[in-house]
Parts: sequence; C-alpha cells; structure tokens
Amino acid sequence: MNNKEQYKRLINYASALIIIVVFLEGFRRVWYDYYNENMSDSFWFYGNILMVGIYILMYMFVGSIFSAFRLGYSKFSGLFVSQLLTVICTNVAEFTLISLIGRGRLTATPMIILTLVEGAFAALWSAVFTHVYHSLYPPRKMIMIYGNQNAKYLVHKMSTRNDKYRICKAMSCDESLEDLEAAILEHEAVIISDLPNDLRNKLIKFTFEHSIRVYINPKLSDIILRGADDFHLFDTPLLLSRNDGLQWDQRVIKRAGDILFSALMLLLLSPLMLITSLAIKLYDHGPVFYSQKRLTIGGKVFNVYKFRSMVVNAEKNSGATLAKKNDERITPVGKVIRKLRIDELPQLFNILKGDMSFVGPRPERPEIAAKYEKTMPEFKFRLKVKAGLTGYAQVMGKYNTTPYDKLKLDLMYIERQSLSLDLSIIFSTIKIVITPEATEGVGTGPIETRRDRIEHDNKDLR
Repeated sequence: MNNKEQYKRLINYASALIIIVVFLEGFRRVWYDYYNENMSDSFWFYGNILMVGIYILMYMFVGSIFSAFRLGYSKFSGLFVSQLLTVICTNVAEFTLISLIGRGRLTATPMIILTLVEGAFAALWSAVFTHVYHSLYPPRKMIMIYGNQNAKYLVHKMSTRNDKYRICKAMSCDESLEDLEAAILEHEAVIISDLPNDLRNKLIKFTFEHSIRVYINPKLSDIILRGADDFHLFDTPLLLSRNDGLQWDQRVIKRAGDILFSALMLLLLSPLMLITSLAIKLYDHGPVFYSQKRLTIGGKVFNVYKFRSMVVNAEKNSGATLAKKNDERITPVGKVIRKLRIDELPQLFNILKGDMSFVGPRPERPEIAAKYEKTMPEFKFRLKVKAGLTGYAQVMGKYNTTPYDKLKLDLMYIERQSLSLDLSIIFSTIKIVITPEATEGVGTGPIETRRDRIEHDNKDLR
C-alpha cells in the first residue's frame, strides 16, 4: 500500500490531463468550425490559440475551485457534479466572451451542444476514474483510539465513506501505552479522538516516527493554533496567533462586495421571490415573511428575515425549538423552499443593511446560544465576526451536525478567513444547493451539546 501512495498524485494528474485534452479538442472544433468561421472579422493563428487557451485555463481554474479533479475526495456523484458545474460555468463565461467579440450576432446552440457532450463525457470520466482509484486504493485498515466522548459518533460518520475508511479496531485510552503503540503498528492509519493531552502528544510523535497516517479530532485550541504564523525570536521558533481577523482593506473590499452582490442578486432573483411569496400566501393566507432575533458580531441582536416555511405561530406552545427531521410544523410549500434553500433569500436584505455578510457563521438565536454556552462557553467565539448567509459549517456540515462540531468548523473559518476562502465557500455552497444532501433537521430530543452527545459503549466499539 505504501508503494502505491507515491503514485496517487500521478494518477490524479493523468486523469485530469485526459479530460482537459478532450475538452480542449471539443472547444477547438466548435471555435474553428463555427464561431470563427461566422465572424465578420475572423481570427488568425495566434488569435485562435488565445481563445482556446483562455477556455482551457478558465476550465482548470473553475475546476480547482469546485474540486473537480480530486479523485477519492468524494464519491462518483460529488465528482460528477463538480465537473458539471465547472463545465457550465466555463461555457457560460466563454460564450459571454464570444458574444462580446461577435457583437451578439452568434447563436448559443453550438456551445449548448458542447456542454451536453462534455457533461456526458464528464459522467463517463467520473465513473471510470472513481472505479480505477478505489480499485488501486481500497479503504485503509484503521484503528481508533478514543477518550471519553463521541467515538461512536465519529465512527458512524466515517462509516458513510466505507470506500475510504475501514475501522477494524477501537481501543480506549485507558489501555497501556505499549498496547496502544503495538496495535497502531498493525494498522495503516490511526484515528485519535478526545484523548488527554499528554497521551495524545506521545501517540502523535509515535506515528510521526513510524510514518503512519494519523487522523486527529481537533480541540478548539488546535484550531486556533492552525491559524498561527511562523515567527522567530532570534533562534527561538514561535507561533504567532494574531486573533484580529481581516485587515481593514480586506474588510472594506468584503463589505463592498456584500453590497454589490446582494443588490444584484435581489434584482435577478426578484421573479423567484415573487412566485415564492404568492405560493406561501395562497397556501394558508398567512404572512409571507417572518423575522426572528439573531446574534451577529459582538453579540449585537438583529432581526433576520426569511420566507415563512412553517405554520403560523409554530413556536406558540413549544418555545424556541430547532427544526427536526420530518417536522410536522413545516408546510408543504415550506418543505420545497427549505429543500431548495429559497427560504433564506430574504436575508439578502440583511446583507444589504450590514447585519450579515455573505460568508460567516450562521446567526444563532439568543436563547439557544445561551443554552449552548452553559456547556460550551467557547460558543461565544463565533461572535468575533459578522454572521453570514453561508459558512464553512454549512458547506462541510449538515443540519444535524452537533453544535460542538459546528463551532469547530466556524472557528476554522474565523482563524483562516480571507477573501479567497470566502469565494471558495460561496462556490461550494452553489454545489451543495444543487446536490442537497445536508437538509436534515437536528435529531429529536433536547438540544445536543458537548456533554450530551452520543456516549461510547466499549462493547459496541470493539
């Protein structure tokens, strides 16, 4: 297995080269055989090379944003959707350029046909190379070493990707260090979850010494350190955590982008918002919108706007309650708009007002945040930045991801935030909306926190 590892990148490069060459040739034919021939002033040699070059560079750039070339990163469906989004975005942008050059006289039909052909080839490419990759790199034999918290929960999540992970054994941190190290050497990778710091440090150094892959369930302090810069005081290496967020110029650019794109999206999506408003009103004649108190940067309270997806006075008897899977309070219209994320569109007004940004931790209700902070005092760390329409936790998690794991994801964003990361999250959100796999509600029962997550059972783990 270790001998094969060195060829992973080569396989990724080879597979990417194949689809790039095929798409390059496809666009070259469309450009030469139709668009260039029908222009009033046709391009010559270098101009043709430039157009084909722009197309393929654009395809590679968009593909890198959508992770369209990363074999093994997701299953077939995820890889194919990434490729399909890349093809659509690239071809739309390229046809826009062609229309400008041709002064709007050229039809989109050849590009539509090219998009369909490329989409079909992307499906074939994704299926073939996903199969090849998983044939060459079957799931690693893994051991989990767990502490006193959510080991079963993590095992369950990793079991959903049995094409990548195979947990063969689980051991408690109460075992002796010698037994743990001996067991690690019998496996190809180890998962470390919620261990005491001293034991965790010893095992991390042991895996490093023996070149064994290790997956670490990070603590909040680990996430904060990940955002640190290397720093040297003469001959002493230090880690510098600035903890001050974006610089003033980046904040200005981010706010300007929020204003520009929220106004543009409100204009473009106004027909969809009007249809949604009519559907909600016609169903039960209740109010179209509802507002709710939420928290943003510095603990400031604001009214978030949404399309109403539940019955009127949904919390009259229950009080503040998160939506659950198959929640009876959600109306038929609400189920549709929640699944398609349309219920979130009125928050564009919050972005325009400055209450929110496009990217940031999702705004939480004050009363629910207060409950979380009783067992997770660090939950208030999310208020170091402005609340967002989408965020790292929404891209990587699900509605039923535990609040503690969502906090970790939000802190990952806060410690690494940048304009480029914001752009990446926005593109990833588009992919999530098209492949809605994260729309479940929270589990039934009381609000889950760090202390009441799924407890491990030694017999089940073994």
